[in-house]
Amino acid sequence: MGWAIFWLAMIVVAVVVEAMTNQLVSIWFVLGGIAALIANLCGAPLYVQWILFVVVSAIALVCTRPLVRKLTHFRRQDTNAGRCVGQIAVVTQEINNTAAAGQAKVLGSIWTARSARGTVIPAGTEVVVRAIEGVKIIVEELPAGSQI
Repeated sequence: MGWAIFWLAMIVVAVVVEAMTNQLVSIWFVLGGIAALIANLCGAPLYVQWILFVVVSAIALVCTRPLVRKLTHFRRQDTNAGRCVGQIAVVTQEINNTAAAGQAKVLGSIWTARSARGTVIPAGTEVVVRAIEGVKIIVEELPAGSQI
């Protein structure tokens, strides 16, 4: 009866660990523990219980792996902010990376802006948005007389 308690405790611990995480990390051990517990209650020798535990856990892992991969694979969602990249913006507050200052207006929204080349860009200058990093747009000055 001692090993039955061990297998029951293993099942409970695996269920608790699974409940505390947001990913499938121990559900396979629950199934393996149940198989080993049933074997114990049927009078199987200890080595058979361990073999069942390992084999059933491994089979459960292999069979559920595609489901786990599907559930834990998160796609990056576009927030429509990406549409700003390549657009022309107007600097509304001088951009100075050293002072961590600067804003630009693009597509009707005001963004915190930083210079891609580290240069100071005065207010009123037209710039092109090269990238978005977090909540900041990275911009470059347009060459004189150029259009995008």
